[in-house]
This record gives sequence, C-alpha cells and structure tokens, in this order.
Amino acid sequence: MIKAIIFDFDGLIIDTEYAWYESFCEVLGKTDRDIPVAEYGTYIGTDGPEIFHFLLEKSGVNISIDDLREKARALHKTKLGTPVAREGVEDFLQAAKERRLKIGLASSSDRKWVTHFLEELQLLHYFDVIQTKDDVEKVKPDPALYNNVIQHFNILPSEAIAFEDSPNGTKAAIAAGLNCVIVPNRVTESSQFENHHFRINGMHKSSLGEIIEMIEGIV
Repeated sequence: MIKAIIFDFDGLIIDTEYAWYESFCEVLGKTDRDIPVAEYGTYIGTDGPEIFHFLLEKSGVNISIDDLREKARALHKTKLGTPVAREGVEDFLQAAKERRLKIGLASSSDRKWVTHFLEELQLLHYFDVIQTKDDVEKVKPDPALYNNVIQHFNILPSEAIAFEDSPNGTKAAIAAGLNCVIVPNRVTESSQFENHHFRINGMHKSSLGEIIEMIEGIV
C-alpha cells in the first residue's frame, strides 16, 4: 500500500534545468549542435564537477569552472523568467493531501534554493519533510536523500513513490528501494533511463490515482 510520495525539485517541480542549459551554452558561445542536450541531460540531478568537465570538453573553451558557474548563474534568472510550476504538479500534491499521503522532497540542490522557489510558487506548505544537499554527505545518485525521507516517515521504501526527471535521480530512488516514476523535462526527454517503474510525459497527462493503482498492481 502506498503511503507516501517523494518529489525531486529541479526539473520536476519547476523546469530550472533548461534555463541552466541555455545559460551554459551562451557563456560558452555554443549551440545544441556543439553541446547536445541529450548528452548534457545525463549529468544533471547531482552536484559534482562532472557536468562542468563535460561542458568544457565539448566546447573546447578555456574558462575555469568557477567562472563558467558564475557567468551562467548571472544569466539563469533571466533565462528562467517568472518561476512557474510544471503543469500538473500542484494537482498531484493536492491529490496526495486528499488521500492523506505523506509528502516529501529530496533534492541535490541546497535548501535555500529549494525553499525560495517553493515559497514563490506557494507550494512549500504541501511538504511534510524536505531533504537537500545540506542534510547529507552524498547527493544523488547516492540514495542518502531518499533514505532520510523514508526514515523520517517511518515507512518501508516499497510504500513510497519517487517522482524523478533525471537518470541520476532515478538511480538514487531505485537504490533506496522506492517505486520510481520518471517525468522527463526538455533536457532529459531523450536521456536513457535505466531502471524505473513507469514513465509519464507530464503530470497533466495522468493522475496520482492512476499512478498509485498501477504501482500497487505490480508490487
């Protein structure tokens, strides 16, 4: 029986990821032909230096990681525009509340970043627990973030559904023993996802009830 849902943040609740991709490409003076979005998508969902090494190798631009990060950050807010939750996100959260499910969030970003956007989107009140990079030694694809949420809820991993948009996040959820539904975004829609239970191309194209019914039918 499903007792909880756990959301990722970046790319799932709000599509911050495409704005980062555009920002990096602009700083490096490159296009999607030089830095294929499908390849870029395999590096998101974590906070290690690998994505910067990939960008520098693909672009051939002589710039430090710190400079690349700072220049991209300066562009990101403009690229993102007015923050808007992905379609269907709040419907899923509201449905979870109506079903009296526990609602968690597990993000490789820092807490300040996550709570800032959740407050702006007026979604913060939905979450019973939030775990971010500030709470663990290792972020995704390590399962620590999900393990912490499961321990907080005092439930079995099999009693929760993780909603993820990235291969790294999916690996973390599966490693923690959760049921995992992938909801790709514009960056990861062409990425290769390994183990997962179901894929939906947007929360507005399904309902939480349907997802739970499908998951409970296979566990």
